Amino acid sequence: MPTHLRDTAPLPLALERSTGVSLSTQLYEQVRDLILSGRLAQGVRLPATRTLAGELGVSRNTVVAAFDQLFAEGFLDGKVGSGTYVTTGALFSPERREQQSLTDRPGPSARGRSLAALAPPRSRHHRAFAVGVSAVDQFPFALWSRLLGQTWRAPGGDTMALGVPGGYQPLREAIARYLAVARAVVCTPEQVIITSGVQQAIALTCQALLDPGDRAWVEDPGYPGVTGALAGAGVSTVQVPVDDEGLCPVQGEALAPDARLACIAPSHHYPLGTVMSLTRRHALIDWAQRADGWILEDDYDSEFRYRGRPLASLQGLDRSGRVIYAGSFSKVMFPSLRLGYLVVPDHLVEIFLRVRAALDDHASLAA
Repeated sequence: MPTHLRDTAPLPLALERSTGVSLSTQLYEQVRDLILSGRLAQGVRLPATRTLAGELGVSRNTVVAAFDQLFAEGFLDGKVGSGTYVTTGALFSPERREQQSLTDRPGPSARGRSLAALAPPRSRHHRAFAVGVSAVDQFPFALWSRLLGQTWRAPGGDTMALGVPGGYQPLREAIARYLAVARAVVCTPEQVIITSGVQQAIALTCQALLDPGDRAWVEDPGYPGVTGALAGAGVSTVQVPVDDEGLCPVQGEALAPDARLACIAPSHHYPLGTVMSLTRRHALIDWAQRADGWILEDDYDSEFRYRGRPLASLQGLDRSGRVIYAGSFSKVMFPSLRLGYLVVPDHLVEIFLRVRAALDDHASLAA
């Protein structure tokens, strides 16, 4: 038989009106926790909604809303006229709770653990000369704020509507113009795909062009984020040494002749700052043609130089459609913007857009 809760023994509840959480939600959560912790045993009868509302100083509708949610989730049971009771069943038994606490500890897969191990340590404190941190104090906040205000004062319906996989078209057009002038990248706006950064660009490239288990050359030393993005797509990485001319394709072929992808930062190697020689660039393109492989050009930090003009992008030298170009605005603007892009050969645009749509639908308005 159910145990009746006497009116002189009210539920140990305390609702706060200043938390920003609705009273019905607080009541629902507190009763649920009492049941799960065993302090409200199976079969215990709860006070009538009107009685409980009076004790708590809230409206009856507040109590009814909380109880309805508890009924829907199976914590409470009862019928009109017979009262409301804590559900009877093994689900809430102390024995089951003890067993769950000892044995049912869900954990990640082996793949999840291996990916987590690749994540670099994070620090909230940015010290002088920190890698990858722009000079935020030099950012033109007034100009940025004014441009944002102009854009969002009357954005138009298309701006707020569902986007397209390639990203915001005016942004793609602006990036194509910028890359043509600044990096000698040969592309149309339709070849530009907006991403949330270079790592997402690498992942999308792998998902569109490679199969799990394929191998890729990466620079040694190199940016850890590249390895993480490749591993997330199921691609095995092979470290190829970098010398004063950049990554050497001959060494890459010796280490992994079956590689399908080379991930490189030819314009500004991380962390050595090496610029890949023109000879090596042509050799890498020749390798991609012979091996039916691909080159992912991470144009990391190419905007900054101490002297002279930068070499043109590797993509601008390619005539075989083997180079996928990736970049971001993390350094010239700020890292938390998370705005990157891919430039893909025109014959691959459709497959990249379809893969993007299948995985992520479309980029956000900014990224």
